[in-house]
Amino acid sequence: MTASTSAIPQSVSVDKGLEVCNLGCSREDRELFSGLNFRLSSGHAIQIEGPNGSGKTTLLRMLCGLRLPDEGEILWNGRDISEERSAFLSNLSYIGHAHGVKGELTPLENLRVSQAMAARNNSLSLDEALERVGLFGFEDAPSRTLSAGQRRRVALARLLINPTPLWILDEPFTAIDIQGQKQIETMITDHVLNGGMAILTSHHPLDLSEDHLSSVKLCT
Repeated sequence: MTASTSAIPQSVSVDKGLEVCNLGCSREDRELFSGLNFRLSSGHAIQIEGPNGSGKTTLLRMLCGLRLPDEGEILWNGRDISEERSAFLSNLSYIGHAHGVKGELTPLENLRVSQAMAARNNSLSLDEALERVGLFGFEDAPSRTLSAGQRRRVALARLLINPTPLWILDEPFTAIDIQGQKQIETMITDHVLNGGMAILTSHHPLDLSEDHLSSVKLCT
């Protein structure tokens, strides 16, 4: 399997942000991707594209340090993420397919737990975070009574209360209605335009110019 990139900013310093160098991965006897290279700096997003089974989720898990690459390396500010694991993870927010929302807790209580465990918090209130993801009026409802899309919004609200420069998001728009997709898209684009970084898998287009958005295509 091969990988291609488009519109990757070439002005990115190798010692700032995230850099992927000759990354390769195989599953059983099948190569998912090899020779993968890209860079991500402040104020940029990368959209990972490819068909089902091409390794998109596996790549994101590698970028989070949850799976070791078979070849190549992943650098954060010029250092291998395995060498600076704590420092790297303190700058990272990851939302995967499993959103990690506790059904017995309300959205507000879920965010309180997340806030208590975070390395840093910002001045945005929990109520404001829930309102920004479209959950105003649902903050005190048991999360088990919410729809799949609403629970997804609870997970994404964590990004607003636990500020980190790097967001890695696996299909963030899954199960979310059109209005909610616009709210989440605004949240992601605001993060990038305010100097943050984002890597995501999604078929949903982001309202970002080529100066701020690149793509990496995993191809069979």
